[in-house]
Amino acid sequence: MEKTTRRDLIQFLKDELALPASAIDLALRQAEQNTTVLPMILWQYGLVTLNQLDQIFDWLETV
Repeated sequence: MEKTTRRDLIQFLKDELALPASAIDLALRQAEQNTTVLPMILWQYGLVTLNQLDQIFDWLETV
């Protein structure tokens, strides 16, 4: 994921989905250890709902 897109995604997660920084940090650490994309890690750890995951992917399509 491009750095600008990743930064914008993190801002979206904070602003639109109101995810706490600790949840985002956990997902970022896991994303570095795995090749899995950040949104999927957030969902796998139960940090976002399936509906929120859809919102994230919809947002990613617009950037």
